[in-house]
Amino acid sequence: MHATNAFTLGLTGGIGSGKTTIANMFAELGASLVDTDLIAHELTAANGIAIEPIQNEFGAEFIQPDGAMDRAKMRECVFADPAKKLQLENILHPLIRQETNRAAKNVNGAYTIFVVPLLVESSNWRQKVTRILVVDCQEETQISRVMARNRLSQEQVLAIMRAQVSREQRLEAADDIIFNEGDLTQIHEQVIKLHSQYLQLAKSSLINLEEND
Repeated sequence: MHATNAFTLGLTGGIGSGKTTIANMFAELGASLVDTDLIAHELTAANGIAIEPIQNEFGAEFIQPDGAMDRAKMRECVFADPAKKLQLENILHPLIRQETNRAAKNVNGAYTIFVVPLLVESSNWRQKVTRILVVDCQEETQISRVMARNRLSQEQVLAIMRAQVSREQRLEAADDIIFNEGDLTQIHEQVIKLHSQYLQLAKSSLINLEEND
């Protein structure tokens, strides 16, 4: 990943953990965000560059009248059929990488945070970032948040969680952890502390780069 910053952070967490809220706190302090989930949404929105290949591969019934991908229909399809899931990934993943690289070249913050929901599941992200920050919460909290936010059933949420790595695997991969059970004041204090550390690491990385030039 060729961000203009030497120090890069991979921010991840299970569905409903609060990744976006915490990423935005870092952005307010001066970090640059590259959100792969947001990029995926843009690719599958009306006029998104993934729409034509998705329609060609899956059929017009997976495209809504407004031209966006029918996310609910696609979710049902790929969770029921691993081959279909692979087909969708083969369309989306190269485009996500392309757009992520493009975004990373245009950052101007003190350091870059890549927000990657499936960072631990991916075989190559570990090598692309300097550190991994995991946003963690109780699984019961994840379920209730996603049911309320996305209007999904408990079984649907559990199916999504089962498709992700376990909470234990995610925590094992972490260099840093923020536990998010909803106390935003406490979380903000943790963000400020980590941001200070990341600024120092970014500064050290930049000095090392300049010395090696």
